[in-house]
Amino acid sequence: MTAATSTQQDLQAEVRGLFPTPVAIAMLPNAERLNGELRSVILARERSDSGTQHSNLGGWQSTWDFAEWGGPALGTVLDAARALAARLTADRQGRPVAVEWKINSWANVNRRGHGNEFHTHPGAFWSGSYYVAGPVSNTAGGEFEVQDPRGVAPVMYAPALTFAGPGGQSLGASELILPKSGMMILFPSWLQHAVRPYKEEGERISIAFNLSL
Repeated sequence: MTAATSTQQDLQAEVRGLFPTPVAIAMLPNAERLNGELRSVILARERSDSGTQHSNLGGWQSTWDFAEWGGPALGTVLDAARALAARLTADRQGRPVAVEWKINSWANVNRRGHGNEFHTHPGAFWSGSYYVAGPVSNTAGGEFEVQDPRGVAPVMYAPALTFAGPGGQSLGASELILPKSGMMILFPSWLQHAVRPYKEEGERISIAFNLSL
């Protein structure tokens, strides 16, 4: 072994994971009881209201005033969202802050073949989803998909290569999260996200929300 080779192997480097993107996943307690109440409220509203069209590809999406008619079960979900956002928000010195979050919320019902195209939620700090009825198998589709905010350029230039270390394998691609009933996902509102087409019978029911200042 030459001296040069030995020096190269002994070289120590500090590798910093700069610009991380937080995506939080939590399971709510007492979800079965909450979801029974929410499912009834949401499906009743679907039968009486034509809903709106935004990012949804098929399926039904309520108006954004769900907090006004969602009842106590929705209040529990949104309180949990506020609490999670409070834990994950700090000032520029890393200190906890007290934020009076303004929240708007809507309900989504997807059935076989329905999904949501990629989109963001402008005008908010955190956004999230809570799953009232999620896929029941790993092949059911309906995955929550988030795009790498670094863009696709690294994959376009050298698709066979990536960075060694945590998160490297997703470079320039996307990550899939399979929802479960009772799961809450919280993410930055600027993060591009979508819902893969649902493949099962029955309903994939979710609640979406924005937390703004």
